[in-house]
Amino acid sequence: MKKESPQQHRFPTGLEIAQSYADGKNNPVEVAKRALAKAAEVPSVFLSVTPERALREAEASAERWRKGVPLSALDGVPIAWKDLFNIAGTVTTAGSKVFSERPAATADAPLVASASAAGLVCIGKTGLSEFAFSGLGLNPHFGTPTNPYLDHGTRVPGGSSSGSAIAVAMGIVPIAVGTDTGGSIRVPSALNGLTGYRASRIRYDGRDSINLAPSFDTIGPLAQTVTDCVAFDNVLGGVCPDSSSPTSLEEKIFIVDPSLTSRYGVTAEVEGNFRAFLSNLKRNGAVIEERELPSFADIYALIRDQGWPGGLEAFALHRALLDSPDAKRIDQRVRARLEANRYVPSGRLTELREHRAQLMRSFAAEIGDATVAMPTVAHVAPPIADLEKDSDLFARVNLTTLALTMLGSFLDTPAIAMPTGKDSLGLPTSVQLMRRQSDDEKLLQLGLAIESEIVG
Repeated sequence: MKKESPQQHRFPTGLEIAQSYADGKNNPVEVAKRALAKAAEVPSVFLSVTPERALREAEASAERWRKGVPLSALDGVPIAWKDLFNIAGTVTTAGSKVFSERPAATADAPLVASASAAGLVCIGKTGLSEFAFSGLGLNPHFGTPTNPYLDHGTRVPGGSSSGSAIAVAMGIVPIAVGTDTGGSIRVPSALNGLTGYRASRIRYDGRDSINLAPSFDTIGPLAQTVTDCVAFDNVLGGVCPDSSSPTSLEEKIFIVDPSLTSRYGVTAEVEGNFRAFLSNLKRNGAVIEERELPSFADIYALIRDQGWPGGLEAFALHRALLDSPDAKRIDQRVRARLEANRYVPSGRLTELREHRAQLMRSFAAEIGDATVAMPTVAHVAPPIADLEKDSDLFARVNLTTLALTMLGSFLDTPAIAMPTGKDSLGLPTSVQLMRRQSDDEKLLQLGLAIESEIVG
């Protein structure tokens, strides 16, 4: 039987599920049971499932809805967490067999606890690239989760938040939480036709989660819509606009750097869908400014000549493991990428951090109150088979996949990845919208407006 595409079968969003509770058409317990059953069928997507907790939380939610006193707009909605977050009673594996032998967590990470306090129902923890150090999402230890609706499940899921993306793409949960160091929320969202929100680093509490590169790591939701991302943000304490009244796109300025297409090898179909998206913005009153951004060129040259500072931080964090006998148990592709930073001069990271601070200021001055638009990934999801066989090819494609998202990570921009269409094979393409550091509220407002006026 031919699989339905995500466009042919749209799963209910988190807010739609909550509305079905309010209307008495659905029940949190039954929704949780269905989610748990689906999660148990795909072990590469979920590394651990929390059935007792989920049913306990769902039963409490059902009672609140019966009384008409939900804790939040997402009370009773299933949620999944990338397996970097501590959840009481589960082992936090970071996608690693070495870490899977550690003791189970005794308490929830603060963000997980906050979500539960708002009534969300924890289904379990999702798979990822080992240590969250890959943009492609392959994992030889626990299996690579794939989207069955895209080319018969033969395409990479994107990483490192691979399981979070596939859990949403398969309709197991409407919202999954990921982390993003160099693009790990935006890339899997882009390759699976989802929406992903990379928050500025200080927005969410990241305590009691496993880091990769502490000054780059941030958190955010993957969902089907911007509206659900905004709902998640509201529930977790962000100050967001009312999703029922998004801002207008009239006279909003979007900056497009035309040099990015050739610099990063953006494919013709990704570029074509991106240009169509810009045309839709313009038809809805937005102003498109095409001009090169010097800060982007400087970041490109800096990474090319001196390396990715997040990689240096990742090596420092995992050095003791790399120097131990357990190093041979690490995915050799991840290990090679970590080891590439071993002999970098000791003062390099300090220099790169100084450059980073300067470029953040430069970028903020260059764009002012505008929003930058660019493709999220230069290509669509590549086939898995060749990448699994060829480590050199894997390394090249991984860098290409992350190249555009790394710009925002370097600058700590809030960013939203959202679909722009499909290529000739039906594979999703995506646009990335970015604003200057900590300007999350305006970005989310614009995302809502685009979803309402263009996508909707």
